[in-house]
Amino acid sequence: MRICECFKSIQGEGLMMGMPTFFVRTVGCNLSCAWCDTQYSMDGGKEMSLQEIMDAVGDSPHVCVTGGEPMLQPDMPELLRMMVAAGKQVVLETNGATDLSQVPDDPLIMISMDIKCPSSGMTSRMLKSNLGYLSRKDQLKFIVADDVDFDFAVEFLKENSVDTNLIFGPVGGTGKLEWLVSRVLDSGLDARVLPQLHKIIWGDRRAV
Repeated sequence: MRICECFKSIQGEGLMMGMPTFFVRTVGCNLSCAWCDTQYSMDGGKEMSLQEIMDAVGDSPHVCVTGGEPMLQPDMPELLRMMVAAGKQVVLETNGATDLSQVPDDPLIMISMDIKCPSSGMTSRMLKSNLGYLSRKDQLKFIVADDVDFDFAVEFLKENSVDTNLIFGPVGGTGKLEWLVSRVLDSGLDARVLPQLHKIIWGDRRAV
């Protein structure tokens, strides 16, 4: 499996925010979002066997598998099975444009899936079939830049039935939070507004 980096930090996003977590970042993505903050993961990295990855994870109880897009790696379903067999609580961060049918259905795996809003330039690439794999243990994220993005998200949720945790965050992780809170409150959505905690602490500096 092609790995960009492995490191221990705190989870900066979503329901597990603040939790000490071991991150496994894979190489490559099938999207090119206008505001992507992990361009460095598009190529390079090194080959690691599944056992080498598990050895790197060690005794860390919480693991985040991210990218790039992790589900582009053919061995990813097997790695996820190995992690849950070892008792790891896994967050799988996925971009919404890659088939999730091979993700193991396990209570220890939280799918953290994006729906790309218009500012990303990738809205047309979303696979709505993936919504069927989300449950109350998972989370669906909308990264929002402006009113166009927010209105798109509201309309998307009206048109597509989802029963999972909704996360709204600002592009860049920390900007326009007050505006976004106001929009969510006015909309009546049952959703969380969350910044990216790692951006508040370390800015745009890479973890490793």
